[in-house]
Amino acid sequence: MARKKFYITTPIYYTNSFPHIGSAYTTILADVLARWHRLKDDNVFFLTGTDEHGQKIQETAEKQGVKPKEFVDKISNEFKQAFKQLNISNDNFIRTTDKVHEDDVKKTLQELWKKKYIYKGTYKSYYCVGCEQYLTESDIVEGKCPLHNREPELRKEEAYMFRLSKFQKKLISLIKSGKYNIRPINRRNEVISFIETGLKDISISRLKEKVYWGIELPFDKKHSCFVWVDAFWNYVTGLKEKNQFKKFWPPEVQLMAKDILRVHATIWPALLLATKNKLPKTLFIHGYFTINGQKMSKSLGNVVSPDYLVKKYGVDAIRYFLIREIPLGQDGDFSEVALKSRLNNELANDLGNLVSRSLTLVEKFFNNKIKKSKIDNKLKLNFKKIDSLMENINPTEALSEIWKFVKEVNKYINDKKPWENEKERKYVLYTVLESLRIISLLVYPFMPETSERINKQLNIKLTNFNDVKFGLIKEYKVKKGEILFKKIEDEATEIIKKPDHKSKPMIKYEDFQKLEIKVGKIKSAKEHPNADKLLILEVDTGDKVRQIVAGLKGHYKPEELIGKEIIVLTNLEPRDLRGFKSEGMLLAASDGTKVITLTTEKEVKAGSEIR
Repeated sequence: MARKKFYITTPIYYTNSFPHIGSAYTTILADVLARWHRLKDDNVFFLTGTDEHGQKIQETAEKQGVKPKEFVDKISNEFKQAFKQLNISNDNFIRTTDKVHEDDVKKTLQELWKKKYIYKGTYKSYYCVGCEQYLTESDIVEGKCPLHNREPELRKEEAYMFRLSKFQKKLISLIKSGKYNIRPINRRNEVISFIETGLKDISISRLKEKVYWGIELPFDKKHSCFVWVDAFWNYVTGLKEKNQFKKFWPPEVQLMAKDILRVHATIWPALLLATKNKLPKTLFIHGYFTINGQKMSKSLGNVVSPDYLVKKYGVDAIRYFLIREIPLGQDGDFSEVALKSRLNNELANDLGNLVSRSLTLVEKFFNNKIKKSKIDNKLKLNFKKIDSLMENINPTEALSEIWKFVKEVNKYINDKKPWENEKERKYVLYTVLESLRIISLLVYPFMPETSERINKQLNIKLTNFNDVKFGLIKEYKVKKGEILFKKIEDEATEIIKKPDHKSKPMIKYEDFQKLEIKVGKIKSAKEHPNADKLLILEVDTGDKVRQIVAGLKGHYKPEELIGKEIIVLTNLEPRDLRGFKSEGMLLAASDGTKVITLTTEKEVKAGSEIR
């Protein structure tokens, strides 16, 4: 029977700055899935790498007084070292400055030009350098990119365009049918809503006089390739570099954060359709790491270094925490305090203590040797459920199920008391050792070093999931080693401090008088269908019931707001926020972690002016 293939990718990471725990999370997640499939004896290829062209890199390198290639060589190496430190088992590390990649991108551009999917035109749009994306008006909040807190540039210039609009109907059909599977379901629905508003042709080039740090267009040397064809094509060239394209294409799973979902769900598959390549089977979108309620981002400067965390807590503790703490597909706030708690309680107490006391008992009563005995069938392990969770890309729940078994084995020892019960001692401890062997297999994808240390103490070698069954080892000759996890006794502090709030410029009293601020009463509240942090409110402000879109999700449940009196700025020009009109702005206080709406001390009639 032929082995199943499993091709998994991470996004390639932009080399304008150093690695952080956000990029580490995606890569660890991919590594866990890759290792799991290897233990199933699947044929696995795991790709990661770095995105090394573009305006941001050009500008950053120029500011530092170095050539862009010299700059990206340094940053790319930092990513490689970080992934080595995190025990990442990738089969290739692609760089978009690799010759194989650049040559194949030129070949693809020429093919698209020949097929007339690329044409010369003019592009005018708002562009965020931080995102390296053009933005629609609905993407811009209060005149700025909400992700990078900077005003986008209005650009109009000669450019080569890709006919993305040509693929609108086909993409909707593929996504709705599940042939291009986007998960979780809320992300799929978000993409469908976005495409149904209408896809426009996109710029795939920049004039070299402005952005020289890019792959030159083969049909016009005055232009360099803009990010899309260059960056996306890494998933193809990452295989071609190793002569593995025919064997592994298309990807089974492509992992990414939600900020790059739209382009991966539209431009990327359109390029594949245009070049007659098969589409990836699944895009899986995970949430953001947040710090004090903000997305963790190099551009915002609120990042956490994986090097710091690994040196203090150990690589396996970091890998375990990131998978266990953040439910896949959802946002999660990073906390060093929570990391310490899981290390001390679940890793040191549950697993570390289980291994230590089990081997101590074998050492004491059987001189480190114990032969095969009967297995106590009171211990139950549902491996099919765990494997099903992993196949369904749910490692958080799978790890939770594994930990239920770890706790069950601990309870088993406590109940059986083999230090007292001589009659049952042998089969109880043999059952425990077999449980530890199976646990070491199950935790290997998540914590490979810990698995290897358990196996070394059991004096066995790592096998595969065919051996997730009891009674396989004829005789254990154990050798107790050092404890698996040392508890962290010092008081953990949060790594990132709250942002400083600097005073804004003084304004004239006449400017303040222009503001119309009233009491409003919330009549209804519901979640925004296309945004993680927004609620849609219907607010009675005396003159009318107006719709206000506010960033209150996560701070208030919709039902908690109904009937609440709030303070509203009512003469603000209406704005479109992710497809919904907002006719005002409520006033709220924030300390960087929580948001509280401002209200009146006593009940006041809706529409009353604030003076």
